[in-house]
Parts: sequence; C-alpha cells; structure tokens
Amino acid sequence: MYNVSVGKYNKVENLQYHRVVEFKNGYGASIVSHKNSYGGESGLFEIAVIHGGEIVYDTPVTHDTVGYLDFAGVAGILKDIEELPPRN
Repeated sequence: MYNVSVGKYNKVENLQYHRVVEFKNGYGASIVSHKNSYGGESGLFEIAVIHGGEIVYDTPVTHDTVGYLDFAGVAGILKDIEELPPRN
C-alpha cells in the first residue's frame, strides 16, 4: 500500500519534488515535479516505473515516463504499478 497526501490542492505550485515509492512486487515509481519535468512548470507531476533502482520501459503500465499528472493521475498509476506481477 502507498500513501499519497493530497490535501485540498490539485497541483503543487513552485515546488521541486522527488519521491520514490516502492511496492512488495519489486516495482516502484519515481515521481517528480520541477521546471524541466513534463507538467512541472504547471505544478503537475511526471512518473516513471522503476525496478531495481532503474527506470523500466517494458511494463503494461507504460513504455515511457508519464507527465502532466495531477494527484489523482499519480494515484491511479501507482495503483497500476502495485498490481503488476513480480518481475522475473
């Protein structure tokens, strides 16, 4: 299970943010928001699927990073990552 504090805001203003979330299946997510991330200039988030500390590009969740996400979008992708079967 993961914990995402949403509060009452849909975006984060003027924030440089990086958080790594890990799941029992061995996968995780790197979540960022900064001026060079996809959506960061608007206070939105970019997320990448990780495994073993590295970004992976071959999951059913996504084949690249996903940007322009609000809190609900991040939470949805985190749920999808958490539900992936363990990697061989």
